[in-house]
Amino acid sequence: MSRRIVVVTAVHGPSARFLPEAYGSLREQSLPEGWEWHWVIQEDGAGDGVRPYVPDDERVTFRQGRPGGPGVARTIALAHAEGAYVKVLDADDQLAPGALARDLAVLEGDRGLGWVTSRVLDLMPDGSTVGFPGDPDQGPIERGAVLDHWKANGFLAQVHPASLCVRRELLLALGGWMALPASEDTGLLLALNAVSRGWFSGRWGCCTGSGRGR
Repeated sequence: MSRRIVVVTAVHGPSARFLPEAYGSLREQSLPEGWEWHWVIQEDGAGDGVRPYVPDDERVTFRQGRPGGPGVARTIALAHAEGAYVKVLDADDQLAPGALARDLAVLEGDRGLGWVTSRVLDLMPDGSTVGFPGDPDQGPIERGAVLDHWKANGFLAQVHPASLCVRRELLLALGGWMALPASEDTGLLLALNAVSRGWFSGRWGCCTGSGRGR
């Protein structure tokens, strides 16, 4: 189905308890007429601790597999992501209201853009949020700009990969996420920007749960 945005989540036991909050943020998304979302939750392993937190919703697919880290889990999920676009949502993150519609507007409006990221807030244990420093101005991110910034700024990207939305065809061409022990999402971001222009949205796209522990 072409008019679908697939939300991909890698999860393991300790972070499963956050899935209902992620689901709540998905349910509140408003999409343009004719569009729908589908959520693919891929457990990194095959235990008993995740399934109880998976919502009973026909728009949600839950799968299990051999453990290999979040990058491997997301790439396995990609094989079941039938839609035009793939949106990343970590298990302990929450989408901002309107985030999916804004991503679609950017990518549908300019076929020369391969991916889009947004401003990210860090969700703290007390429910407060903290912004990440150094966000660029809203607008296009030219090819190679992420690598240039990464090398010049202590191996930190100027945009956050937790809010990434990408054309599925491009993601497949790159083979999905790198099977790295860490920073597999930044690795994908660098690869995407090596072959395609991107876009940064100054409006916040998600709250990441890194500040409240995993």
